[in-house]
Amino acid sequence: MTSNIAIARGALDNIPPIALASSRWFLVFLVFLPFVYSTLIKKKKFIKKEFFKLLFLGFTGYAICGAFPYISGLTTTVTNMSIIYALSPIFIVALSSYIYGERLRIVQYFGIFMSLFGVTYIVFKGKLDNLINLIFSFGDLWILFAAISWALFSVFLINWKSKFDILERFTLMSFFGSIILLPFYGVEHFFFIPTTFNSTYFYFITIAAIFPGVLAFLMYTKLQQVLGASIAGLTVYLMPIYGAIYGFILFNEILSSFHLYGALLILFGIYLANKKR
Repeated sequence: MTSNIAIARGALDNIPPIALASSRWFLVFLVFLPFVYSTLIKKKKFIKKEFFKLLFLGFTGYAICGAFPYISGLTTTVTNMSIIYALSPIFIVALSSYIYGERLRIVQYFGIFMSLFGVTYIVFKGKLDNLINLIFSFGDLWILFAAISWALFSVFLINWKSKFDILERFTLMSFFGSIILLPFYGVEHFFFIPTTFNSTYFYFITIAAIFPGVLAFLMYTKLQQVLGASIAGLTVYLMPIYGAIYGFILFNEILSSFHLYGALLILFGIYLANKKR
């Protein structure tokens, strides 16, 4: 995900955000389709049965989480995006508690509060005046909404049973995500920022599809098989670190003190919120 956030910044002034998101997921779908086509044909009756579930998962995990980070990259930094997106485990805990009635302990509530305070500290750059006067970057809100949407996607992905294996499901959700974004891409193209289909366009959709799409999926799936889902999920803790490195090396971003303090609050809050005993 961190590399995708870096791509969001790198694509600035090169390719419109929704065009990038829609094209990226459709390319991912085309890459995986030959490997699952025969089994999807055999299971086509289950596509109809799980249609609305796949549509919802494609919307929350692929359409929103595909487009919002790219929109966020127009007005905020890679460092901010990485730290704020790392808040998603907090929302997973909170949504699981609300939707499925999972009881939380006091220490978990404290962790949620601490993480939310940390992201607020970053959004308002550690300045009380900014909070009072509501001075912030809208890009920070876009990535915050993406983190909430990813948490919603994750909660239902885990709890909804499916007749499709992980690769088949990923392929179908990629398709639904790209299709959902298609009308928004049309609005973007005809009324806001037209897409130029040149070498730059194909370059960005290719790297966005291959690295944070195909390769990230395959590597994360393998990591889950080797270490288990719980340990693999801890990779989100590395996002602020990678984000700061990408921002510093690729975009000459400066790591400020509010980034450090906010990241520490968020990460420690995530640790407390996921503390079972």
